[in-house]
Amino acid sequence: MKRALLVIDVQNEYFFGKLPVTYPQESLSNITRAIEAARKQDIPVILVQHTASDSDATAFVKGSREWELHEEILKINYGHVIEKNLPSSFTGTELKELLEDEGVDTLVISGYMTQMCCDTTARQAFHLGYSVEFLSDATGTLDISNYVGEIRAKELHEAILITQAMKFSQVITTDEWIQRIE
Repeated sequence: MKRALLVIDVQNEYFFGKLPVTYPQESLSNITRAIEAARKQDIPVILVQHTASDSDATAFVKGSREWELHEEILKINYGHVIEKNLPSSFTGTELKELLEDEGVDTLVISGYMTQMCCDTTARQAFHLGYSVEFLSDATGTLDISNYVGEIRAKELHEAILITQAMKFSQVITTDEWIQRIE
């Protein structure tokens, strides 16, 4: 089994911008712990950075402070940065080729948001034949409200984890994953 840790969209937008992640509160510290554990085990770490493709976007605007990767992530040694414009880390990027070059067969999902880019990337990885490990406490989200309704971050996060565990991923905590790789 050859793993790669994806660190999806850990950008300032989720801390200082329009989309503050609120659940789980310890998600950032667990993401950094997962990165450190991966580096100790020579597991490739791939950072993914979302960039708005719409010219009148108000979030993830390239070059803005909110678009930048969070400083805690940049402190840690990582292998690659992939820029994406859609929820999947695969669509329109070189991720699949990079994973093939590294001989990766198992993708580890961490980052933001649970129900959007993490979920979409995990599903596409599954469709492409990868085994997927979804870190339940190293992914996160926020309360959502739109014209359809509203949902609290905790319930949304748990609903996605339950769905991921049905078919697409092995859903585990950061501690469980670190024990697994040591």
